[in-house]
Amino acid sequence: MAIKLNRFSFHWHCFLCVVLIFLVLTISGCLISSFMCFPAVSKFQYTISVPAVQLQTKVTGSDQVRHLHSPSTSYSPARINRFRNTTLTKIAKLSREDELEQGLARARASIHKAASSVRELSTIIHGNQTDYVLSGGIYHNRKAFYQSYLEMERRFKVFVYSEGELPLVHDGPCKDIYAIEGRFIHEMEHGPTRFRTREPQIAHVYFMPFSVTWMVEYLYKPLTYDQTPLKQFVADYVRVVSNKYPFWNKTQGADHFMLACHDWGPHASRGSPFLYNTSIRVLCNANSSEGFNPRKDVSIPEITLYGGYVSPKLLSPPLDQHNTSRPYLAFFAGGLHGPIRPLLLNHWKEKDSDLPVFEYLPKHLDYYTFMLQSKFCLCPSGHEVASPRIVESIYAECVPVILSDHYVLPFSDVLRWEAFSVQVNVSDISRLKEVLLAVPEEKYRRLKEGVKAVRKHFVLNKPAKRFDVFHMILHSIWLRRINLRTE
Repeated sequence: MAIKLNRFSFHWHCFLCVVLIFLVLTISGCLISSFMCFPAVSKFQYTISVPAVQLQTKVTGSDQVRHLHSPSTSYSPARINRFRNTTLTKIAKLSREDELEQGLARARASIHKAASSVRELSTIIHGNQTDYVLSGGIYHNRKAFYQSYLEMERRFKVFVYSEGELPLVHDGPCKDIYAIEGRFIHEMEHGPTRFRTREPQIAHVYFMPFSVTWMVEYLYKPLTYDQTPLKQFVADYVRVVSNKYPFWNKTQGADHFMLACHDWGPHASRGSPFLYNTSIRVLCNANSSEGFNPRKDVSIPEITLYGGYVSPKLLSPPLDQHNTSRPYLAFFAGGLHGPIRPLLLNHWKEKDSDLPVFEYLPKHLDYYTFMLQSKFCLCPSGHEVASPRIVESIYAECVPVILSDHYVLPFSDVLRWEAFSVQVNVSDISRLKEVLLAVPEEKYRRLKEGVKAVRKHFVLNKPAKRFDVFHMILHSIWLRRINLRTE
């Protein structure tokens, strides 16, 4: 019996040991499981905190970037896995379009921050960049402009369509009055620019490099005033690129642009309703009464290059000494066309020695010498609003006097034209001398300094240089693109 009891006792103890071991293993398993769940949640929180840091930017209104926050409450494993399988996958595989838009959102935030910064621009600029952005009042907000320019250099990419044949496409005039049209096309296609990309998927905008000036030269029948061939060519070009590529149809052309300096540029753009109403039209003829929309279109300066060059007299204007080298109050010489010039010539043609006004300058007199000897240079519109005299005046350091209706001045989203020019109402042409004499000497001095400071933005360099007219045109296009929402 004792033996049996001992056996029973032995089995009972064995049973108890097994139960205890099972309980210990069960409890241990729960503890290990609990411990393993904690770092899993912690790791998940860290994973989604990275994009939160990257995407949190101070932007306003429609520019608000949606970003992820770390969870403030605990999640069950199933909920965590469901969240990981959707949201995190989307973060890891952003489309190129989403990446472009997020980059533009960061650029907008950066520009907004710079615009409201209390720091001086001199503390922001490093190296020899101070040679380009000067202190002074020629900008609406020079810190915002400078930051926007840097963001453009960092991000902006332009795809140039290869469709079309010479001479109507991939070429343009590089001399005389419409020179900026050909110069931009050649710089964009053949210059050492950082902005062109051959990968359309990563482009912010798409350039259609046709020349309206060459259309007029080769397609237009003289004296017919029939612009139909120009419109038809534009319509055909848009149809070709929209059928071959998906990019036009994604935005109805809102991220596409054309550039034309010829007076008929706006009329040619009517060949495609979406090009006219939706795309970015970069035009010299920026007449707001004829459909130019400064919210989407870009006004560019008209620059005359006789023989392809700026007159040597305008390259380095002589240093003025208390205005003794500028004996004339104002000057103009030009043909009688358009509605404004007849008024100017009727009131002032050869009627005042202080204000020499000519219809055609006598051969023994020099046009640029008069500019260099005048305090103000009159820039009346002709048939169209733009005038090459504005840029010539800036080169001559002669304060431009704008005599025009409905003209959206070039780069006016960045530049304060009132800081380096005078705008006179057409109705005040009869009082022109009175108006100009009323400008205080101190104000004239500031205007003169403004003209000197702004000159660099109107120079056509070959190759292009930072902040010159080529880059100012790109910057104006960049500004329209960062305000464009493609989603």
